[in-house]
Amino acid sequence: MLLDLLTPHRVVFVGGKGGVGKTSVAAALALGRARAGARVLLVSTDPAHNLGHLWDRPVGDRPVRLTGPGDLTPGAGRAGHVDGLEIDPERTVEQHLSAVAATMRRLLPERMHAPAARHLELARQAPGTHESAVLERIAEAVELGAEAYDLVVFDTAPSGHTLRLLALPEQLASWTEALLVNRDRSERFGDAVRGLGGGRETDRDAELRRVLLRRRDRFARLREVVTDPARTGFVIVLTAEPLPIAETTEMYEKLTGLGVEVTALVANRRSPADAGDLLARRRDREDEHLVRLRRRIPDPPLLDVPLLPGDLVGAEALAVLADRLGPSPA
Repeated sequence: MLLDLLTPHRVVFVGGKGGVGKTSVAAALALGRARAGARVLLVSTDPAHNLGHLWDRPVGDRPVRLTGPGDLTPGAGRAGHVDGLEIDPERTVEQHLSAVAATMRRLLPERMHAPAARHLELARQAPGTHESAVLERIAEAVELGAEAYDLVVFDTAPSGHTLRLLALPEQLASWTEALLVNRDRSERFGDAVRGLGGGRETDRDAELRRVLLRRRDRFARLREVVTDPARTGFVIVLTAEPLPIAETTEMYEKLTGLGVEVTALVANRRSPADAGDLLARRRDREDEHLVRLRRRIPDPPLLDVPLLPGDLVGAEALAVLADRLGPSPA
């Protein structure tokens, strides 16, 4: 059972190719755990947010309650709930750069304020600025989850974007570490130059070092959480078609290369075998595609989720999908 497989985890990422149903599966997992009594934070990192549409209620850049009194199974033990959060990329970048600007104004001499402001304006559209800012919010959500929730579920952007994000913690931690090493060398040189005058570390130098250390430690902690299979699970959602399967194979290989363990695969919207000749033939083709997938990725459990009728909108429809995440995995 997929929900059982994920029960020990405090963080779950749901990823895959665009259009395969990641948001629906992430929301159903969150609701399924909430029905069992867990406090769940459901976070969308996809710029094309769908949580609000899926739950049929407003979702923004701060946690809001998604489950109402009638959305959870009665008698499920202690009351659980789902809170939702959609990371706003533009707002995140603006907050990120504003915080950096405030820090720079504190730490840099006044003559460097104007050049620094010009640099930040150029950085607004620079490659990596968006990913770095969103990664900060992911780290914040993981930390919030450790304090106030039993589980954080991330509904991620399509595969390539997610892989870049998950590669960033180590890169940014290493980059920050290099900055600290360079500052240490600079400070030692400065001490030598000031030696006759008894120079000391300024308040500005001390604060900059604290900022760099906090950033390094935050990304190091995130990297530690994401690569710990006891705390973090990763679910790849796919449809049984050639392109999603090819992308799933590539994503699986890159995730394992990053040290991230894939907990399960979900083959979503499986065609019924007993609903006419057309769908039966399609089901046969899907089976063939999944056999090839299992040859390439034999280890993680594979769960079939059938094509469901109607529009998947609202807690009632998500509860139906959550019930489908319980069969024994293949």
